[in-house]
Amino acid sequence: MPSTVDVSISGASDQLNATREALTGNFLIAIVIVYLLLVAIFSHWGYPLLILTSIPLGVVGGIMGLAAMNGVGSLLPLIGVAPLSQPFDMITMLGFLILMGTVVNNPILVVDQARRRLHDKTLSVQEAVSQAVQTRLRPIAITTLTTLCGLSPLVFLPGEGTELYRGVGAIVLFGLLGAAVVTVTFLPALMISVLKITERRSARSRA
Repeated sequence: MPSTVDVSISGASDQLNATREALTGNFLIAIVIVYLLLVAIFSHWGYPLLILTSIPLGVVGGIMGLAAMNGVGSLLPLIGVAPLSQPFDMITMLGFLILMGTVVNNPILVVDQARRRLHDKTLSVQEAVSQAVQTRLRPIAITTLTTLCGLSPLVFLPGEGTELYRGVGAIVLFGLLGAAVVTVTFLPALMISVLKITERRSARSRA
C-alpha cells in the first residue's frame, strides 16, 4: 500500500479495544480497593501484601485451566463426544474481576489465624504458621469444593446459554482451584520467610 494511505480499524474491533482498556483500568482499581480494605481490617500494611500474592497466582491458574480445558476438549471427538472449546473473549476476561474478589478469601483465613497465634510468644514463626494452616485446612477445603461443584455444571455440561458464560465460570473455577493449592503450600512458605526476616531485623534494631 502507498505511504499516503491511512488505515483505521473501527466497528466491533474498536469496541473490543475500548472494552479491554476499561477492564484493565477496573482491574487495577479493584486491586487497590481490596488492598486498602485489608489494611483497614488487619491494621497493618504488610499482611495484606502477603494475601494479595494469591491474586496473580490465581490468575495464572485460571489461564492454565482454560488452556487445559480447550486442549482436552479438542480431543473429545476422538471418543465420539462433541468438542469443548472456549475462546478467551471479553466476557471471559470478566472472570478475572470476579476471581480477584474471591481468591483472597482463603489466604485471609490463614494469615489471620497465623497472626493471632504469633501473639503467643511461646510459638515460633514456623509453628504459628503451621498450626494456622492445620486449623484452617478444613474450612478452605469445604469452601473450595462447594464452589467448584457449583461452577462445574456451567463449565463442563453443554446447554442453552452456557457458551456465553462458560469462560467466566472456567476462569473462576480453575483460578480458585489453583489459589487453594497456593494457600496451603506457597503462601505459608512465603509468610514464614518474610516473618523470619522481619524478626531478624527487629532483633538487630534492638541490639
